[in-house]
Amino acid sequence: MSIAKSFFNQTRKPEGFLGKMMLGTMNSGHAKMADWGFTHLPVIAPEKAVDLGCGGGRNAGELMKRYPKARVTAVDYSDLSVEKAKDYNKEMIAAGRCEVLQGDVSKLTLPEGEYELATAFETIYFWPGLEKCFAEVARVLKKGGYFMICNESDGTDPTSLKFEKIIDGMKNYTSEEIESALKAAGFSEVTADHHPAKPWITVLARK
Repeated sequence: MSIAKSFFNQTRKPEGFLGKMMLGTMNSGHAKMADWGFTHLPVIAPEKAVDLGCGGGRNAGELMKRYPKARVTAVDYSDLSVEKAKDYNKEMIAAGRCEVLQGDVSKLTLPEGEYELATAFETIYFWPGLEKCFAEVARVLKKGGYFMICNESDGTDPTSLKFEKIIDGMKNYTSEEIESALKAAGFSEVTADHHPAKPWITVLARK
């Protein structure tokens, strides 16, 4: 495997030296897209929120800024990501407002019906079966809770489709495919928005 391919494969589960390099770019590289996604959140005041596939931890931090009374749990499959997210949010962890956990979204070890909000930024490309994973998200949400997904790819843009051939296990989904899986997993009131100038999409669903 070439160095370039090895590096891009770190987006799935950062490990080792290349994984640390990849994590170093995630928080800043995805910030504009994530901030656009945040504008789609409804006016709510969650007590507990969870950021799934938290990467470097920046978006969990933004959730705490947006909801100053919320306690945020950040979850990632990668031990390196957990380490990075803990460092990024160390002040909030010390204040008791944040915890960062290593976990698999297809079998979350989170309590049922605990959260009013779940988010997933630039991560579902690697989830092992959307309907199964979305059902796990629905399980940990309270009735009426929201789940927001934000992706740089709309599932059709040529650049992202090229990365499917480079990154093992990556799948770009259209908003229609995401909506179908969400409804099959028990979500309702699913809405999607496409950025007017970029292939970014945000999908918001309610349990």
